[in-house]
Amino acid sequence: MEQSKIRNVAIIAHVDHGKTTLVDELFKNSGMFRDNQEVSERLMDSMDLERERGITITAKNGSYKYKDYWINIIDTPGHADFGGQVERVLRMADGALLLVDAQEGPMPQTYFVLKKALENKLPVIVVINKIDKPAARCDWVVNEVFDLFVKLDAPDHILDFAIVYASAKNGYALLDPADPIENGGNMKHISDMIVEHIPAPVGSVDASLQMQVGTIDYSPYLGRLGIGKVVNGAMRLNQPIVVARRDGTIKPVRISKIFRFESDAKVAVDSAGVGEIVAVAGMDDVTVGVTFTDPDNPTPLPLVDIDPPTISMNFVPNDSPFAGKEGKYVTSRHIGDRLQREILADVALHCEPLEDAVGFKVSGRGELHLSILIEKMRREDYEFQVTRPQVIFRQEDGKTFEPYEKLTVDVDELYQGAVIEKLGKLKGQMEEMNVANGMVRMVFNIPTRGLLGYRSEFMTDTKGLGMMSYVFSEYGSYAGEIINRVNGVLVAKEPCTAVAYALFNLQERGKLFVQPGDPLYRGQIVGEHSRSTDLVVNPAKGKKLTNMRASGTDEAVVLTPPVTMSLEECIAYINDDELVEVTPKSIRLRKRPGKIRRG
Repeated sequence: MEQSKIRNVAIIAHVDHGKTTLVDELFKNSGMFRDNQEVSERLMDSMDLERERGITITAKNGSYKYKDYWINIIDTPGHADFGGQVERVLRMADGALLLVDAQEGPMPQTYFVLKKALENKLPVIVVINKIDKPAARCDWVVNEVFDLFVKLDAPDHILDFAIVYASAKNGYALLDPADPIENGGNMKHISDMIVEHIPAPVGSVDASLQMQVGTIDYSPYLGRLGIGKVVNGAMRLNQPIVVARRDGTIKPVRISKIFRFESDAKVAVDSAGVGEIVAVAGMDDVTVGVTFTDPDNPTPLPLVDIDPPTISMNFVPNDSPFAGKEGKYVTSRHIGDRLQREILADVALHCEPLEDAVGFKVSGRGELHLSILIEKMRREDYEFQVTRPQVIFRQEDGKTFEPYEKLTVDVDELYQGAVIEKLGKLKGQMEEMNVANGMVRMVFNIPTRGLLGYRSEFMTDTKGLGMMSYVFSEYGSYAGEIINRVNGVLVAKEPCTAVAYALFNLQERGKLFVQPGDPLYRGQIVGEHSRSTDLVVNPAKGKKLTNMRASGTDEAVVLTPPVTMSLEECIAYINDDELVEVTPKSIRLRKRPGKIRRG
């Protein structure tokens, strides 16, 4: 492939600003699919979890042909918890498309991903997406984006960025939002911008081979595949090369397969030249950051600096009375092997064995980062327990420092009081406040501890109409004690099966998490107590029967539906003396043995 005809571009944006939908439309407009071919929505979201949640979790590669140019697209996650994916794949790109919502403007994650792109000195094309929204305000958004570039000290040549206006959902792009939509709409203006403003990859085909792995893929036939950009030299099938590992050691390998990306599929090729993004098979234990290089002159590329994790949880083997009934992989060795495989592909994740117990301390970027890992493991038939998330503190000069987040909330004016009051209790400090069209945007600096489990409370306080997003800001002074949960819990007294009559009498004591027929064990949490103490209860207590006929009829047992919590809500709900038991079929809350808080 001719080097001057290659364009490598990363698509970066805040979560839900339309990156994956834009990629779909670029592929469709390139003519890669037949008119009658069925093409799935959000083509690049290949994981079940991504399709279910509507977010991108892992960075992915694709490409399309435009005129006589080959454009490689790197779709990146928009959520702050998966920022490690963005940091490492930007090495593959020679430029970036920055997507910004035409109504919301730049959001916290926009700041984060743009900062990473500028650190890599990438030219940026700004795409104002969702211009079909009734409340779109394109001019205001462009000014806000320019201010953001200035705030990040962008050099003059990058400040003069190109702008294109688009509605990815409706499949059209315009150079001016007032222009008419041509021929029903197409995306050619974005492809033209990429060809014109993104430079061709630099590098020499005569130099020693250099290709750094940015992401990992898996093939059931070939095993692990390393994906990266050929920076220098050329790569051919069965070529003997060496791999420079992250620890500095050198290992000889032989390339068994090379794949180029066409649309979202991989196509086998015999060789790859400078600037091409390819997937390579041949090394079983390939990890992110290793460099494929020439055996006669090994020249590894520098490793990517990844921001440190801010939250940790303990993953321990399940020791409840129901252990081993629903999962296939239950031992600490199984859990440890699975975590080690995840670390090879996700460099933002850290794992270390616990010193005082059996299990592992797993550190990541946030609640969502760790809960997605837990969900992936339970879907793979793993069974284990997790503790409440803990922020990672730092000690400097005898003082304690903790991570802070930059939190942006958009709420109706009616609910701003409740949000400000709640965030004040969580040690949040308001830094900005803007009011427009009845909506209030507030920016807070808040300890990461304060945000654990806050999203569900926020949605309740704003009647489901608020939007919140956050991104790691810095380590700051310890903010003081933050109370997680005031109420105690209802704890099952003995192994039993829940009975409707008993639950009917218990619902006066608090909110229930179980329903009639659920099997329970001693120490399992069956509900939330209405008071601050824990209460040991008997959910199997039946009605006393007599042989005397009663006048009239018994009153009907009417149960309030139980509270059903998601995995993230369960993790945020528990206190330090409680555990979440995770199996492929169930998520249960339980007390640690001997940890009941009595009044």
